[in-house]
Amino acid sequence: MKDRFFRVRLLAPVVAAALVLAQSPVVADTDNGNDKLPLEELRVFAEVFGRIKKDYVEPVDDRELLNYAIEGMLSGLDPHSAYLNEEDYKDIRVGTSGEFGGLGIEVGMENGFVKVISPIDDTPAKRAGVRSGDVIIRLDGKPIKGMSLDDAVKLMRGKPGTDITLTIVRDGVDKPLEIVVTRDVIKTVSVKHRMLDPGFGYVRLSQFQARTPEDMLTGIGAMKRQAGGSLKGLVIDLRDNPGGVLNAAVAISDAFLTAGTIVYTEGRIRDSQLRFKAAPDDVLEGAPIVVLVNGGSASASEIVAGALQDHKRAVIMGQQTFGKGSVQTIVPVNDTTAVKLTTARYFTPNGRSIQAEGIVPDIVLQNVHLTRGEDGPARIKESDLAGHLANPEEADGEGRRKGSGRDAGKDDGEADDYALNEALNLLKGLAILRPGMA
Repeated sequence: MKDRFFRVRLLAPVVAAALVLAQSPVVADTDNGNDKLPLEELRVFAEVFGRIKKDYVEPVDDRELLNYAIEGMLSGLDPHSAYLNEEDYKDIRVGTSGEFGGLGIEVGMENGFVKVISPIDDTPAKRAGVRSGDVIIRLDGKPIKGMSLDDAVKLMRGKPGTDITLTIVRDGVDKPLEIVVTRDVIKTVSVKHRMLDPGFGYVRLSQFQARTPEDMLTGIGAMKRQAGGSLKGLVIDLRDNPGGVLNAAVAISDAFLTAGTIVYTEGRIRDSQLRFKAAPDDVLEGAPIVVLVNGGSASASEIVAGALQDHKRAVIMGQQTFGKGSVQTIVPVNDTTAVKLTTARYFTPNGRSIQAEGIVPDIVLQNVHLTRGEDGPARIKESDLAGHLANPEEADGEGRRKGSGRDAGKDDGEADDYALNEALNLLKGLAILRPGMA
């Protein structure tokens, strides 16, 4: 009898709270028009709550139990919805500022393990050799299976200068790898630029922050001046870019489009139904663009690639992208906590959903890493023959051919970047076909 009274006493406040929520328009606004709360399921919840309070091996605080319930409710929806406690809420509010602590990787959960979406440029994880698609199964020897993503992330964070050992399973590698990463304060530079060849520029976008569009336009302006006023073509490198701020992705797409839809979102509530349009200007004035993507290109990266592909403004080259086509909204619960809730899906201008599909490149490239082969026997050339005719344009003994090789002036990383070299070759071909291009 006492046990029954205990359960009823626990059920009463839960049902009372449910009845209060039933009067809320948010709760009543359902697709099927049914605004009745599932009282039987709430009774089961109260029963379980009471059983834990009474029988669990150790006492558990009521607030802690309710937090667990909220976290479980959100994590069961999709991999991106979550309850943000005080610490998590602080982290996410500074996450787009370009400075935060950790290893420098964007991660998600897959089959109970942590999967690397992409390592961020110039961070400890990138320098240590962590790659997109890696699956982390242990942290400092501690199994990840059974942990929440938040718990795993907290283990990876720590005091700058301290080490953590990641046990990683990688496609194509027979046994798990152990990679030691030294924690650091992560200060990301989201935009890098340089000239590849005379007239042909390169912009690397490592993530989308609030300042990324401005920094990209500054870089393109500098390259245009270096090229004498205009560029013949541009490579936009979105490989291993995990995304970021939606408005930044829209602004970057808009920089190269002159009309039409950039991206639109669809959700159940009115605020989640958005459509973004391009303004009538093109910073490259029609010069060809090649966009490099891979499996680590996600979210905002896919918005840019999808918009430029649908408008036939760029050739997308590389591997199929990650496929994160959902919108998360941060809804504050109080001053210290919030809910991150998936509220909409992204669609490209032609109505393609990015979610779980990604962007399929126009030109698919395998993930090839070039290495320099051993030098073979030297071939005999005309200049080796006795009594050969001299080149009349040679200014000195070394000839004008000096520095004219394919990889002349390129650093080792660029010369070995197969995808980038292919993008540059394609750009040169497109530039030749462009009307009025010399």
